[in-house]
Amino acid sequence: MTCVPTTEPTRRSVLLRGGCVVLVAAAALYAAPAKSLDRLAVHVPVTSETRAPIGWAEFCTDNPRDCTGGPTAPRDVVLSPKAWRDLAQVNTWVNNAIKPMTDLDHWGVVEKWSYPDDGYGDCEDYVLLKRRMLIQAGWPREALLITVVRDRKDEGHAVLTVKTDKGDYILDNQAEDIMLWSESGYRFVKRQSQADPNVWVSLGDPNSSSATATAH
Repeated sequence: MTCVPTTEPTRRSVLLRGGCVVLVAAAALYAAPAKSLDRLAVHVPVTSETRAPIGWAEFCTDNPRDCTGGPTAPRDVVLSPKAWRDLAQVNTWVNNAIKPMTDLDHWGVVEKWSYPDDGYGDCEDYVLLKRRMLIQAGWPREALLITVVRDRKDEGHAVLTVKTDKGDYILDNQAEDIMLWSESGYRFVKRQSQADPNVWVSLGDPNSSSATATAH
């Protein structure tokens, strides 16, 4: 998966400079006019079960404790101002702390999902660390979904989808801002199921009449 940025991540807002911009972002989210949003605009439509990426299967072989557990009930995060601040802090800290490096340069193989504990990694590794940090902070695993997308160049990329009561938000190592999935510019391919992290589901075209926004 080609997902190491050739330039610095887009920093439309610097989130951890005294916490000020984080507060502004949270305030803007809650100051938005109340309106009825199309469910397909805020939640990624899910179609059917699909095969898990080989990188996830190999990650689970290396990290079995992070992949254990049976099916559970889907859960969405209540996106309070504090939750938004915490999410922004984790996203920015990981994006700034980890240096981009391809798996080929890092490990000598084309594809390897791993925690970037040595300070280097590609997109899946950023995602894995953000997911681990949020789970350790008490966020429900069912709301933190590793997601495979295609970018504007039709290249593979990975992001973390956070399921909330206000929609599906994306944490991306190539952008500092946390954004609604439909504003990311990506084509969404597959992600973990909310009910079981070892089950993966296909993500459909929101303009397709066959696409549904069921809980996964």
